[in-house]
Amino acid sequence: MIPFRLEELAELLDAELLLPAGIAPDAVVAGSVETDSRLVQPGSIFVALPGEVTDGHLFAPAAVEAGAAAVICRGRLDLEVPQLVVADGLDALGSLAREVVARVRTGGALEVVGITGSNGKTTTKNMLREILAAEAPTVAPRDSFNNQVGAPISMLRIDDDTRYLVVEMGASGPGRIARLVSIARPDIGVVLKVGLAHAGGFGGIDATEQAKAEMVVDLPASAVAILNADDERVARMAGRTAARVVTFGLSRGAEVRAEAVEATAAGTSFTLVVDDVRRAVQLQILGEHHVMNALAALAVARELGVDLDRAVGALERLERAERWRMEVTQRADGVTIVNDAYNASPDSVAAALKTLAQIARADDRRTVAVLGEMAELGELAQEEHDRIGRLAVRLDIRQLVVVGERARHIHAAAGLEGSWDGESVFVDDADAAYDVLRETLRPGDIVLVKSSNSAGLRHLGDRIAADGATS
Repeated sequence: MIPFRLEELAELLDAELLLPAGIAPDAVVAGSVETDSRLVQPGSIFVALPGEVTDGHLFAPAAVEAGAAAVICRGRLDLEVPQLVVADGLDALGSLAREVVARVRTGGALEVVGITGSNGKTTTKNMLREILAAEAPTVAPRDSFNNQVGAPISMLRIDDDTRYLVVEMGASGPGRIARLVSIARPDIGVVLKVGLAHAGGFGGIDATEQAKAEMVVDLPASAVAILNADDERVARMAGRTAARVVTFGLSRGAEVRAEAVEATAAGTSFTLVVDDVRRAVQLQILGEHHVMNALAALAVARELGVDLDRAVGALERLERAERWRMEVTQRADGVTIVNDAYNASPDSVAAALKTLAQIARADDRRTVAVLGEMAELGELAQEEHDRIGRLAVRLDIRQLVVVGERARHIHAAAGLEGSWDGESVFVDDADAAYDVLRETLRPGDIVLVKSSNSAGLRHLGDRIAADGATS
């Protein structure tokens, strides 16, 4: 974080400043800002936040022991470091991030990119980081730091040398993206897709659309809104923003578009069409659906003035979208594992199944899908799990292993859709799924492992891949 005097922080956060003996109010702090005591390093500022399971205030002593230079908290604690006592730690975190972004923007050439969407945020963020980091100092969140805590923490990692800040903005309900937009004030806002991810929290697809539109409705005329031309709900956000609109997609009207898309086990290829230029692109990342993420990243790069060949080259060097996101492992026995079990929504599961079917057809290989729960769907859960089970049959997935009671409707629907005889197997947990796969996998099979993070199947994917893995 950029340097602040303790008294500056107290004024900014409307905090009571408690100082131990020997530390003056004009003492400067400039370390990282952390909400996890395990990440604290000497000089860090620790923000104690209450959580669903535990309370960060309980870990403040551990943060101080790890070297925290100051603590932001809701009440006086028995600590020998400066304390900034605030009414609400989350509000304080947001206020601090807003000030840091504003100061760096005023003092330099910082440009901020915000990314939201029901699917693809993390992959697009990683693609854009790969492109921009090769051009100038760039800060982008680690993992999926995209919520009301993670996004401000990412913003606070910038300094006066940062040229590009990429902020992933997720939300579990209305108003969350608007809050993050008010903190970061993006120069470019990207909306990837409106789907059913977290639909239970939003209250349905229409409410999800309203929430995702928060990315662009408050953008000024000087900003750019980059919208998915192929998603009707996203495309009509063009009428809700004062920003200049740029579109991407597969449709001919998109300004940045792809043609001749082909997915194979080696990756995904397409022809990029932009500004009267046609260029072949070969992604190492698996899956036709990631072409849309690449187009969004390339549209941002174009607006930032990045040379097209350099931007494409950066994307082609990217080996994977993210850990546990369409992550491919080839085993010595010829079995290919596609581990995509970090997250799951109806749209992303459907896209992953279609990719599995596409790459298997190209090589005439047997397909196996290991599917767990798609979480946070609310009242839509049964309907959407049913739909995925039927889709698996229609795509001719040869073996289905459904894991966990909350995913059972996938298994039931698959059985109703087709006259299968053992092609769909239901098991209670990941250990049972592993036992089934050990017995049934054959050389040359392609195995997709897909579920929400909460189902824990990503480790099952690793376990299967480790059985004779070569790369």
